[in-house]
Amino acid sequence: MNLNEFFDLMERKEPIRKGTELSLFMNAVSRETQKITAKLNNGEYDIDRIHGIFSEITGTPVDESLGIHLPFNTDFGKNIRLGKNVFINSGCCFQDQGGITIGDNALIGHNVVIATLNHDFAPERRADLLPAPVVIGNGVWIGSGSVILPGVTIGENAVIGAGSVVTRDVEANTVAAGNPARKIKEIPRT
Repeated sequence: MNLNEFFDLMERKEPIRKGTELSLFMNAVSRETQKITAKLNNGEYDIDRIHGIFSEITGTPVDESLGIHLPFNTDFGKNIRLGKNVFINSGCCFQDQGGITIGDNALIGHNVVIATLNHDFAPERRADLLPAPVVIGNGVWIGSGSVILPGVTIGENAVIGAGSVVTRDVEANTVAAGNPARKIKEIPRT
C-alpha cells in the first residue's frame, strides 16, 4: 500500500479494520510521524526550520505564512492540508487519517482537538476505525479547548466558542458554542 491508495480508501470512508494491510500501513506511517513530531516539539528552531519539519510531517510543503506555536501533535500527519495565513496555537492535536483541510486565514486556538476517526458502535466491531474528513473554511476561528468531531464541516468565517464540542456542520458566518455546539448567532457582514 502507498499513500495515494490510503488517501483513496479514506476518501471512500473505508473502515480501518485491525490487522489489515490498511491498518498496518496506517500504524507504520503514524510511527514515523511520531518521530518527526518529537523532533519538532523538542528542538529550538527558527520559523523556516519549523516550516520544514512541519512539511516533513504532512509530506507536502506548507506555506511560509503558517504560524504555529509548539507543541503540536498529530496521529498521522500526511492527511493535513493547510491554506495560507493559518495560525495553530500550542497544544493542538490533529487526528488526521480521515483528512483535515483548513482554509486560508483560519485561527486554531490552544489545545484544540480535531478528530477524523470514530469507532464502530457494534461491540464486535468496536476496534474498527471509521474515517470521515473535517473541513474548516476560510476565516474560521476555533476557540481554545474545542473538539471538532469526524465528518464536520465548518463554514467560512464561522466562530467556534472556547470549549465547544462540534458534532455537526456549522453554517458560514455564524457563532456556534456549547456541548454539543449549536448556533448562537449570525456574524454581521461589514
